[in-house]
Amino acid sequence: MSINTFGHLFRVTTWGESHGPALGATVDGCPPGVAVDAAMLQHWLDRRKPGQSKYTTQRREPDAVEILSGVFEGKTTGMPIQLMIRNTDQRSKDYGDIAETFRPGHADITYWQKYGIRDYRGGGRSSARETAARVAASGVARAALGQIMPNLKIKGYMVQMGSQHINRENFDWDQIDQNDFWVPDAEAATNWAGYLDGIRKSHNSVGAVIEVVASGVPAGLGAPIYGKLDTDLAAAMMSINAVKGVEIGEGMASAALTGEANADEIFMGNDGQPVYSSNHAGGILGGISTGQDIVVRFAVKPTSSILTPRQSISKSGEAIEVVTKGRHDPCVGIRAVPVGEAMMACVLLDHALLHRGQMGDTKGTIG
Repeated sequence: MSINTFGHLFRVTTWGESHGPALGATVDGCPPGVAVDAAMLQHWLDRRKPGQSKYTTQRREPDAVEILSGVFEGKTTGMPIQLMIRNTDQRSKDYGDIAETFRPGHADITYWQKYGIRDYRGGGRSSARETAARVAASGVARAALGQIMPNLKIKGYMVQMGSQHINRENFDWDQIDQNDFWVPDAEAATNWAGYLDGIRKSHNSVGAVIEVVASGVPAGLGAPIYGKLDTDLAAAMMSINAVKGVEIGEGMASAALTGEANADEIFMGNDGQPVYSSNHAGGILGGISTGQDIVVRFAVKPTSSILTPRQSISKSGEAIEVVTKGRHDPCVGIRAVPVGEAMMACVLLDHALLHRGQMGDTKGTIG
């Protein structure tokens, strides 16, 4: 059962646990001849790694990636690429008190019910630390996409933290990399700092909504019915730890629109290519990309590991009060931003390879 693998042609298998000696990814299906080195992958991992501000877990991991196979003289060989990230700052003793109990809101109880065994040290595979492997793999995907879609840009950002929303009228792409929250609204970034400080100091946590936009995607990626681009994007985002909802384009809000308001009208542009009056569809129609920006949003629940006492049960069925010690994110959505970007990159490369395999250079023309 390939339950630790995603993708069709570009396939990523992640492995390792939060408090094991290492974790990583095996990447298979990357075309040969793509320039890849550890420094290139490290750039993306550095965006996700913990301990970069007081608003994320203070676990200090360098997240240094090692390339063990599949790259020779700086180029991919077409063989499986093995990536490894060593864990260096585990504190497994922090979890000794919960070895026999289940943390409310966490996967402890379902892992136990399914497997009859669980790694209680930081949650094992259910820990958000697993996402480091995905981000490393996405560096390979981005390198390949740079050859296939040279105009592609993928950018993620937060649009909501708890009850706090951005003001779309203040949207500024340049602000995203200028604050601790990946937020495109300078005023919101200031307000959210105080808001999250209060959450953090009260030993609580809060959820978030992340939006990921891919521009420069050509029309034609994806396939009808079971091979839809949005199907795979939704599955990829939902697979991220703590994600509880995914939207494409208008998403749930489209239910409140009329057909007249929701339809993206189509016109011929000056360059002989179709242009659209709006993008309610999020860049995908019938499971196939339109050439517009692809827009995906996903909701991340509050971190389940908190210092506030919560009621639960032990493995023997006894009632117990749980307080989770350790180092945890007051808003795990902050570090989910580069993870969402990573999943977008992996899915787009996978569909680009599928499209090339089925269609080659064939495409429908307009005009």
